[in-house]
Amino acid sequence: MVKSILPLAALLLGSAFLVFAGGVNGLILPVRGDVEGFTATSLGLLGTGWALGFIAGCLRTPKLVARVGHIRAFGAMCALASIAVLLSLVLITPWVWVPVRALSGFCFAGAAMIVESWLNERTDAASRGRIFGIYTMVNLTATTAGQMVLTLGDARGFFFFVLAAMVYCLALLPTAISATSTPKPLTQVSLNLRGLWKNSPIAVFAILMVGVSNASFGTLAAVYASRIGFSIDQIALFASVPILAGAASQIPVGITSDKYDRRVVLIVIAAIALVADALFLFSGATHPMIILALSALFGATVFAMYPVIVAHANDHAEPGAFIQVSGGLLLVFGIGSIFGPTLAGYVMTSFGASYLFAVTGAAHVLLILFAVLRLKLRPSVPAEDKVAFQAQPLARGSTPETAALAGDATELDSEQAADDTTETSGSDSAR
Repeated sequence: MVKSILPLAALLLGSAFLVFAGGVNGLILPVRGDVEGFTATSLGLLGTGWALGFIAGCLRTPKLVARVGHIRAFGAMCALASIAVLLSLVLITPWVWVPVRALSGFCFAGAAMIVESWLNERTDAASRGRIFGIYTMVNLTATTAGQMVLTLGDARGFFFFVLAAMVYCLALLPTAISATSTPKPLTQVSLNLRGLWKNSPIAVFAILMVGVSNASFGTLAAVYASRIGFSIDQIALFASVPILAGAASQIPVGITSDKYDRRVVLIVIAAIALVADALFLFSGATHPMIILALSALFGATVFAMYPVIVAHANDHAEPGAFIQVSGGLLLVFGIGSIFGPTLAGYVMTSFGASYLFAVTGAAHVLLILFAVLRLKLRPSVPAEDKVAFQAQPLARGSTPETAALAGDATELDSEQAADDTTETSGSDSAR
């Protein structure tokens, strides 16, 4: 196990720096923006900007890498991400922060795709599951650490902006001095909505609603916590606890969804999430321990939905279509992430901070209703025909290369066999 990890240490370290900086930047912006008096609508637009940039990065980075190479492209992404953070410090206005946040999303997606492409190249089918698990845990730990570091200082100063910029630059070093060979071209996916809908209508609709819900919470959770009187330490906990709870819940949810109809499992999860939405919205609770407990319940449900939906879509997909289906659903999730934060920000500005959970609750209600309808229209997939459930990192940080890295061994083996056959045919022709 150690022998398989050591050659990838530089890539994992670079990814950890990248995600740590993203965690700092993603939390300091809404917290500082709220201190500066930005409206919730303006802060919601930060999430919209991020989603637009992230989708653009997923679509454009493969062409950029093909033109200039992996190392140069990765260096450019990290440098631009660092500049974006510093611009947010120098020019504190929503008119600058929103487009700069889009630039950050573009750079983050591009850099993550390049790291994952390297990992994918250096990982064989036998160790792929373990490496993907380690990669996911490294990113989860780094994200949490980046958010929790905000407990060490004052959000009104410059420290956290400079720290994020410095760590983005640090992410350059492991790959720049690594002897790891340059990988193959990056995975490209297209958004084929008709094909995705034909494959699984519930997957498309549900992933869109999850994008609305999760991006709204991910962007504006810190604003909600600030406006109910939380300290910076409590805000950092409120942002981190749901992520940890979501990671922990994926294993039992995955086991359950492999045994039962995934649509039923999804309905149950969404119903529990709806309970959390209602308690946030109507209970009037403000005690930190109660709010943190509710955030854990919320995170354990909403962050477990994405992998269940991806697994259900792949249950109906043709063999060998895992990457295209998963990558296409990721882009649909991104579309939901564009609209969700802006809508939630407007609702919070108009009605109050707790109405963030009116938006997430509406998304969960629509998801449940559509899932119930689909239960009546399409039979369940037999257990023996299901693909194996795979835990997934947070969808907002996933790229098409994540789907390639998480691809099942059967699909990857078949691709390798096809490559070997092509190479053999070429050799025979040469003879």
